[in-house]
Amino acid sequence: MCDLCGGRAGHEPIARRSVLKLGVAAAAALATAPHALAATATAPPKPQNVLSPDAALMRLMKGNARYVEGVSRRHDFRHEREALSGGQNPFAAVLSCADSRIAPEYCFDTARGDIFVCRVAGNFASDDVIASFEYAVQVLNTPLIMVLGHESCGAVAATIKSIKDGTALPGRLPALVAALTPAVNAAQGAPGDLLANATSRNVMLNVEKLKTAAPILKSFVDDMKVRVVGGVYELRSGQVRLLS
Repeated sequence: MCDLCGGRAGHEPIARRSVLKLGVAAAAALATAPHALAATATAPPKPQNVLSPDAALMRLMKGNARYVEGVSRRHDFRHEREALSGGQNPFAAVLSCADSRIAPEYCFDTARGDIFVCRVAGNFASDDVIASFEYAVQVLNTPLIMVLGHESCGAVAATIKSIKDGTALPGRLPALVAALTPAVNAAQGAPGDLLANATSRNVMLNVEKLKTAAPILKSFVDDMKVRVVGGVYELRSGQVRLLS
């Protein structure tokens, strides 16, 4: 019998030995491959953004404190592009007014890929905004949503004037008035400045609307996987004052 087929005395056949080695190597590869693939598939672009809702709020407010003090960080936008080219995992979502004086990325001292922002005059949660936040929560695993109003909001002021004068605004502006009217009506008769009170009330009404938006946002809030909070941006100081 030849060496390849029968082997020499005291030696394992070469072909059999090769097959066994190949089988062991293949088994090892199959055993480790799923873990490697899973790690690649689930690894977030920015691991530092994987936070609890409370930790996310703390990070957001610490960023605002830096902004107020004028010591915002220098963010390296160039070197983070590669990580973000394949995905995103923002640690917070912000519903902000479209007012040009309000920039959530700046006032919370955040970099690209850190906060998921929806902006509309009057910062109210339309169906489109709710759908956007459902995406952020369910797909991007965002743990925090903030409704951010601001002082001297023109949309709220215009709604107050429209209601007071009994006049309709031109174009599609009545849609804004309709969305903000509940907050203005709720603030009527309260002590203090009507505009400031209506602005805060609008924030809180939309916080509650997002918390109870079934089925997605409500389920995440009920399971304490997501927290929804409200704040008002102060124009002179740049400080965000939490309402909830």
